[in-house]
Amino acid sequence: MPMVVYILAGAALLATVGWVVWRVASHRHSLPCPAWLRWMVELDNPFTKTNRAAVIVEHLQLQPGMAVADIGCGPGRLAVPVARAVGPSGRVVAVDVQAGMLYRARAKAAMADVSNIEFVEAAVGSGALQREAFDRVLLVTVLGEIPDQAACLAEAFAALRPGGVLSVTEVIFDPHFQRQSRVARAAEAAGFRRRAVFGNRIAYTMHLGKAADA
Repeated sequence: MPMVVYILAGAALLATVGWVVWRVASHRHSLPCPAWLRWMVELDNPFTKTNRAAVIVEHLQLQPGMAVADIGCGPGRLAVPVARAVGPSGRVVAVDVQAGMLYRARAKAAMADVSNIEFVEAAVGSGALQREAFDRVLLVTVLGEIPDQAACLAEAFAALRPGGVLSVTEVIFDPHFQRQSRVARAAEAAGFRRRAVFGNRIAYTMHLGKAADA
């Protein structure tokens, strides 16, 4: 058997073991994706359509002038296309707890000549988001990394304008994967109402709304 086959098999085995260890550990501790692995976060997963940036943005039904908060924005995989979609009259607030991720997101925005993104280094749930200032709030494969999910969802609810939408995307390949039932239960406890689900049980985007009279 060619040596390259052994090398690829070994790499696959190591990646699988690492994923399992990370997934088990993430159930006990908050383990956000480290900044040095940001290149992995930037890639659209080839095995699921649901998590692709273009698909998530399409489901958001964005309009020029809208305001969007991207919680746990990472290296800007969603923030940049969302900023383009809302246009110069709109705004995006990209929030992440890791300075390294925000550094990459700023660089990506500069390369894309996008200037309507505000970058905020903060933990969500700490009051970083302005109340009733956003039409959409995004949580893309990040909810499981947040220690206090109730505080995060409460802040997201407060940050949305009445009629706004919280968009939560989860895929099974993420070590912090959250089941639909768990996401719905936690979000509804914060005051949200489930609107729509795109995808399937192991790769989905769930939209949850803030009532117009909330």
